[in-house]
Amino acid sequence: MFAEDIILKPVLTEKGYDGIASKRYTFYVKKDANKIEIKQAVEKLFGVQVAKVNTMNCKGKLKRMGRNEGYTPDRKKAIVTLKEDSKTIEFFDSLT
Repeated sequence: MFAEDIILKPVLTEKGYDGIASKRYTFYVKKDANKIEIKQAVEKLFGVQVAKVNTMNCKGKLKRMGRNEGYTPDRKKAIVTLKEDSKTIEFFDSLT
């Protein structure tokens, strides 16, 4: 499995922006990826050193449009904390 397949996209929310100062970054990841695979993928893609990875499964929400209703897809979110001596991820530097 390639690193590009594991990390799907960054999560750009207010809570996600607050973690950037303390080197905590949030990503949507592949649902069957484990913490070790996520750590290796982030280190390979961004050239940083990861201290720890926290993951959570997010259940899809019920959405309605008129009479029709359905669920948004289930997702897995990973919060990646970098080591103190590690460099930051450049993509998030432009957002702060």
